[in-house]
Amino acid sequence: MSTSVTDPSSSQKWIAGTLVIAYALITIAPLIWIFMTGFKTPPDSISYPPKVVFEPSLEGYVNLFTTRTRLSEAELQALPAPDNFADEIVRNRGMVIVGPSRFGERFLNSVIIGFGSTFLSIFLGTLAAYAFSRFKIPFTDDLMFFILSTRMMPPIAVAIPIFLMYRELGLSDTHLGMILLYTAVNISLAVWLLKGFIDEIPREYEEAALIDGYTRFQAFYKVVLPQAATGIASTAIFCLIFAWNEYAFAVLLTSGTAQTAPPFIPTIIGIGGLDWPAVAAGATVFLLPVMIFTIMLRKHLLRGITFGAVRK
Repeated sequence: MSTSVTDPSSSQKWIAGTLVIAYALITIAPLIWIFMTGFKTPPDSISYPPKVVFEPSLEGYVNLFTTRTRLSEAELQALPAPDNFADEIVRNRGMVIVGPSRFGERFLNSVIIGFGSTFLSIFLGTLAAYAFSRFKIPFTDDLMFFILSTRMMPPIAVAIPIFLMYRELGLSDTHLGMILLYTAVNISLAVWLLKGFIDEIPREYEEAALIDGYTRFQAFYKVVLPQAATGIASTAIFCLIFAWNEYAFAVLLTSGTAQTAPPFIPTIIGIGGLDWPAVAAGATVFLLPVMIFTIMLRKHLLRGITFGAVRK
């Protein structure tokens, strides 16, 4: 049995596997620690040396989703028995639940703004990428470079002009304003990535559809889009990650109605200081939608990243 000179040896495979495993462990360790901290009590979360083995508690999640107030011992004794485990956990700290926290609202804002801007970026980016790929547009190279150049400058560099413009237009602290802003930032990435994917789709497919009587739009919708599904999926993940994690614009342009979770999580204050289990619980919950979305599209993501890398 002959082997190719390009095939890695067993030692090379072992070294590569070891490096991949080590990198994965180093990368995932902070996430595991955050997840564990969410199930610690406040004293355990700041103990030194740090506790790896501890008694799990849901106090962090209870504190994350509730607003509490401290009562005197006499006032606590006058209250009826706790109705549920959340009341019991809070009363053990000398407090009572007075209502829900605002984390649910901020999390919902992140969902609306993140997925809304991602959808709009993909929708507009796909149309623009198809036009650049299939039609003869004057100054195509110059236009593509201009689109790319908008991504070169850090978005925070134009934060003050955007703040003043949004204040004049009444878009500050609105869902629409944040969706439009994140779309404007993401659309350059979407156009460049999707144009590369559409360029790889043979034009003969569309020409055959047009000969069969399809309109240009029908050929685009029924032929090009299914072929570009992997590119659209991978581009959507990158756009969502930016919009989901963006912090600077969210702090500057929102304060209440449209505030997202990233600027809200650090403001979670407990009695006597920062409530680290609640902060860790918020970070864990905040991570879940992007993680689920990425897992759902993982097959498309892998193919989308490697699409066009190997040519026959």
